[in-house]
Amino acid sequence: MAVNYVLVQDKRKEAKTSGLWYARTKMTGTVDLNSLATKIQRNCTAKKSDVMAVLTELIETMQDELQASHAVKLNGIGTFKIAMTSKPAEKASDFTVAKNVKKLRVTFSPEVHLSPNRTRTIAFLEGCSLKEAPVYKVDKKEEAEGDSGTTTGGNDGEGGNG
Repeated sequence: MAVNYVLVQDKRKEAKTSGLWYARTKMTGTVDLNSLATKIQRNCTAKKSDVMAVLTELIETMQDELQASHAVKLNGIGTFKIAMTSKPAEKASDFTVAKNVKKLRVTFSPEVHLSPNRTRTIAFLEGCSLKEAPVYKVDKKEEAEGDSGTTTGGNDGEGGNG
């Protein structure tokens, strides 16, 4: 399967990259736990209710383990852990959670495979291809003739410039 992308133009007037075009991923939907359980049921001997029970328990168990300061590694997927953002304190004795911790978040590091030639590939991206989303295609011929103001539907995707 291919991941959809759209082309967007940087329209920030003061940016060094103003007027340049970038690709952004374009998600076409969201799959929830129920949908995943239905698909998993079709591909194995477990019933959807069993799959839902396991996935629901996985979520609860991961929450418990993360909050116990454990990283949670799901083989073939990656590792989850809790990270924080905090403000500095002049002295260690001045630091308090209430005053200095700004927020907690969960970080995810996808599993990486190392090929024999030492190339790293994120497991979920092995075999991935790309295609321009048909609804958002930029008329590159028209754009090349000077219509650099043409944009594509906005930035619904992921990723940074470049």
